[in-house]
Amino acid sequence: MGDPEALAAAIDDAHAGGRLLDAAAAPTLELDTAYLVQQLLTGRRTARGARRIGWKLGYTSAAMRAQMGVDRPNLGPLLDVMLVTGGRLPQGLVQPRVEPEIAVEVARDGGPGRAYAAVEIVDSVWRDYRFTLELNTADGSSAAGVVLGPELVSGLGSGPGSGSGSELDRRALDDLPVELERNGRPVGTATGAAAMGHPFKALAWLAEELDRRGERLREGDLILTGGLTAAVPLNPGDTVGATFGSGIRVEVRRP
Repeated sequence: MGDPEALAAAIDDAHAGGRLLDAAAAPTLELDTAYLVQQLLTGRRTARGARRIGWKLGYTSAAMRAQMGVDRPNLGPLLDVMLVTGGRLPQGLVQPRVEPEIAVEVARDGGPGRAYAAVEIVDSVWRDYRFTLELNTADGSSAAGVVLGPELVSGLGSGPGSGSGSELDRRALDDLPVELERNGRPVGTATGAAAMGHPFKALAWLAEELDRRGERLREGDLILTGGLTAAVPLNPGDTVGATFGSGIRVEVRRP
């Protein structure tokens, strides 16, 4: 697994075969190389028919950075095969976990448009979620699935991180309380501010990072702005749900 092509193939094959890899046996990567591996892995998936519909951010909250022992955010592609509809989970999950998130749709001007309640399903190929930031990045920032819930805010249309748009709506997202439950038991609380201070600040970081890597946000892209609480396991028979504000609920159940 000493070259990017070989590592991308090993990660892809492990996901397909339901196998886990040991991070201790993996090569040491620079972050730019890790993103190259991610690009090659995505290329293998799109060659099989998947289509990129947006991006997911990882480690935008202090809770997630503390849980996973990383010190900065990363990003990964969000593919159409990751959308959970009708309760049907993505195939090949090996050690899934769930995080509550605020998803943002990119507006025509490249800024934030509609915002949605969501829960993300992450699934790392690295055994016991023991990895470096670089190995997690190579594995697409653990992107596996997303359950998109009701709309929270619409029609803001302001540039990423700018002061335009509805300030009332911006504050509402900033202060929005979120509670995560697993099998009916509370396991985490946060507000929208956990994502870099505001979900739109996370979007601004993504826009700058993509530009640095020769990519850009596109109108209609769906952006997961990062887990607001620590992630919890999704074992067979589990139901994990998140409540946003006074009653907007999104949940996922694993048969």
